[in-house]
Amino acid sequence: MNGCLLCEEETNRSLNWRQFFLLEAPPALCLKCHSTFERITGEHCRTCSKPLAAIDPAFIADGICSDCLRWEEDLTFQGVLTGNSSLYSYNEAMKEFIARFKYRGDYVLARAFAEEIKEAVKKIPFDLVVAVPLSEERLYERGFNQAEALAKEAGLETADVFERIHSEKQSKKSRTERLQGPQVFRLKEKTVISNKKILIIDDIYTTGSTLRQAALLLKQAGAVEVRSLTLARGQGT
Repeated sequence: MNGCLLCEEETNRSLNWRQFFLLEAPPALCLKCHSTFERITGEHCRTCSKPLAAIDPAFIADGICSDCLRWEEDLTFQGVLTGNSSLYSYNEAMKEFIARFKYRGDYVLARAFAEEIKEAVKKIPFDLVVAVPLSEERLYERGFNQAEALAKEAGLETADVFERIHSEKQSKKSRTERLQGPQVFRLKEKTVISNKKILIIDDIYTTGSTLRQAALLLKQAGAVEVRSLTLARGQGT
């Protein structure tokens, strides 16, 4: 029996032939739990994956939301992040999932969307994968880096190329404060970055500040392109 990672109900009551012959793992979540999450489908921002249906058409230009257009107007961050792909919207179910996974230390939940992350990665060109790092303080509090956990459970090997130097929570800051604040990362390794296409893994894209700060360092170190993949797309501006 394989239990759902959230409710522990059996998930494989009817095995398909690939699961029967162990060619494919049974689902990590039962249908009932999985249905509570909102997969991003249909039209979404070509840069950040924000669903366009929820945005006033006046704030969209050529398939790009106004948030991303504003980022591109900032000369410091212009062009540093080629694009972000998010799998799910940050609805109540995802909010609870990430709280349980990230803040309550339930590492096993990193497996919940591993197969979907694997599939999404196949569509993204990259040479090297990096996970957004935590400060030593946050790592001690949580026991693991949630971005690294998502990557590892999806079968991705991450390169340890940078570290976080500021531990203040970015989620507590406004977009303006994030823009005006100091760089929160520092590079540890530059040689493996030059002329590479880099894929950054993180749990949630909110304002895009964290990912762009990381992308900026990677581009300055010689990366030819930086993209990101996140489990969820929040509603931050």
